[in-house]
Amino acid sequence: MKIYTKKGDTGTTALYGGLRLSKADLRIEAYGNVDELNSFIGLAATYMEEKEYSDLIQDIQSRLFDIGTHLAAEPGKKNLILPEIKEDYIVVLEQYIDKMNEHLPELKFFILPGGNKAAAVCHVARTVCRRAERGIVRLAEQEEILPALVKYLNRLSDFLFVLARKMANDGNTPEIVWKSH
Repeated sequence: MKIYTKKGDTGTTALYGGLRLSKADLRIEAYGNVDELNSFIGLAATYMEEKEYSDLIQDIQSRLFDIGTHLAAEPGKKNLILPEIKEDYIVVLEQYIDKMNEHLPELKFFILPGGNKAAAVCHVARTVCRRAERGIVRLAEQEEILPALVKYLNRLSDFLFVLARKMANDGNTPEIVWKSH
């Protein structure tokens, strides 16, 4: 299978269902942001030494592909097979957030993104996650979007924040407290 089709050379791309849209369309931007997020999460996974967390990251990446499929689907097109976005996926993120928080110092101040490389990559993924969430919210203001997409990304950004803290803590890297001047 060839990777290039040349069909996008004029600035359009096809949705799942066949409809062609401008590559600048909000829908294309939304799933592009999710794709970028998935790449940064893949980078974060290279720092995961615990199999439990590397397996979880792979699961999250699969869920992001599911979300991308929903965003790449032609609105209103019948007979498209779309993966289910289950409430259980959100519950799993919440459980891991709670589990990680049990072993972290209480957060009393805002912290600066960074720390060690693993924590810094998780912070970048978190900010890309927030951008992806904002893009889906913008799209949802124009057309119907499954609410679970926004909810999952909202919780995922919380997860990535706590994961960044865990990575800093695991690396014995102190968190840097924000100081206003």
